[in-house]
Amino acid sequence: MTLCFSKTFTAAPAHIDELGHVNNSVWVQWIQDLATAHWDAAARAEDHAQFFWVVIRHEIDYRGNIAEGDIAHGETWIPDPPRGAKSVRHVDFTSADGKRLVSAQTTWAMLDKETKRLARVRPEVIAPFQAGSASR
Repeated sequence: MTLCFSKTFTAAPAHIDELGHVNNSVWVQWIQDLATAHWDAAARAEDHAQFFWVVIRHEIDYRGNIAEGDIAHGETWIPDPPRGAKSVRHVDFTSADGKRLVSAQTTWAMLDKETKRLARVRPEVIAPFQAGSASR
C-alpha cells in the first residue's frame, strides 16, 4: 500500500508568467516543495537526521494551468519499492474543480548527510511512505 501526501498551493503574483498563468519553473518548485514536505512529515527522526534527497530526473506533463489567486491541490506518493539509492515519486496537481493540471514522475537519490555519498534506501527508511491504511 502507498500513502498519499497532500498540500495546497496558491498562485501568487510572482508565480505568473507573461501568458498570465503559473510559470513552468514554479510547478517544478512546487513538485520539490511537496516532496520535501512529505519527507519532513513522514520520515523517522533518525532517517531525517542521517539522510537527504536530491533530484536526478523530472518527467513532467503539463495538462492545464491556473492564474493568480487560484489554488492547486498537490498530491504525491511513492508507488514502488526503491532501487538501490533511487526512489521514484509521483505527483499530481489538480485545480479547485478537480481538473488535472500537472503530473510528474520524479526520480530522487538518497544521500548520507555526513559523507554526501549515495545511500541504499533500506526498507525501514521507506516504510513510513508505503505502509498504512490509505492507498492510491
